[in-house]
Amino acid sequence: MMQQQLDTWIREVIRWAGFVPNRDLSGWVLLIIAVLAGIIVDFIVTQALTFVAKRRTYQTLQILKTHLRWAFWTFVPSLFFLLATNVQSARFIRRHPVADKTAEILFLVTATWLFVQALKVGELILIRHYDTTQDINLSQRKFVTQVRFIRRIAVFVVILVGASLLLISFQGSRKVGLSVLTSAGVVSVLIGFAAQKTLGNLLAGIQIAFNQQIRLDDAVVVEKEWGRIEEINLTNVIVRLWDRRRLILPITYFVETPFENWTRNDASIIGTAFFYLDYTVPVDRIREKAREIAENDPLWNGQSFAVQVTDTQPTCLVLRVLVSAGDAPSAFDLRCHMREQLLAFIRDEYPHTLPQTRLMLAEELRPKEIS
Repeated sequence: MMQQQLDTWIREVIRWAGFVPNRDLSGWVLLIIAVLAGIIVDFIVTQALTFVAKRRTYQTLQILKTHLRWAFWTFVPSLFFLLATNVQSARFIRRHPVADKTAEILFLVTATWLFVQALKVGELILIRHYDTTQDINLSQRKFVTQVRFIRRIAVFVVILVGASLLLISFQGSRKVGLSVLTSAGVVSVLIGFAAQKTLGNLLAGIQIAFNQQIRLDDAVVVEKEWGRIEEINLTNVIVRLWDRRRLILPITYFVETPFENWTRNDASIIGTAFFYLDYTVPVDRIREKAREIAENDPLWNGQSFAVQVTDTQPTCLVLRVLVSAGDAPSAFDLRCHMREQLLAFIRDEYPHTLPQTRLMLAEELRPKEIS
């Protein structure tokens, strides 16, 4: 009944426009009207959201505009186009099968694109209030890592399902699928060997996402290089090294190979500075000066401090200074500050205890040879 009413209404419109109505022309007019209706809906929704955004700034609307706008603009007309083909007469579909097939393909492609972008929007909305740049935000970085990995898994599934439905819509692809199923015994073995590493990476990624061996922005030492976890993908992990190089490792590396994670449970770390000084150096005075330097440095977190003679050598003693900081970069800078200021203090107060000074004095005291 609905199809007949639409056909009657479209024929009246065609007569009003001065054309002779027929079934083919009515069918194409219906398809064009459906696409225009989809574009009008896109325009109305976009203008309504723009009007709301002008009155008050919403971060969610900005995210939708950035990531979902074009996918939505293509999806709605394709949906209306598909609905229009479904209400067409069987005669029109038999005469013009390309319209029906085009509607299916466009809908599957745009729907897959919309779902993928919607997953990205959902991820950004969930993590928009989380700051992963600070080492102390361990729980936040854990949550962001899990959300991003789950989103990538979901995107993979959506694309796989979309591609499968697209292939099924073609008669030739169905025959290929049946032929693959008849040789499932051989194909399953081949796929098992071919996808062994891929499945291993996928399982390793799931293990990392939930066991949290690493998180985004964790400070790690891998392959004797210090860096931070920049990306955790389905098959690999990108580490941003201290000198801005990128080290790309398979995700299974972090399951099978030992590595250092400096921010696993706590970002604070203890730094060391070694000094090789003469036996006559007053250790107590050096210890007092080192504590004074640490207390005046904002990078010291006050948790750990020590000045100890850790070794003795034939020509000098080894003085070790321990200081703690809130994170690895702060500890590195604090160690540098301790070395610079302690060396300046020793050079001014006790210059004879420095190795280079002792060598120069020995050279001056050595008897000169008679020429």
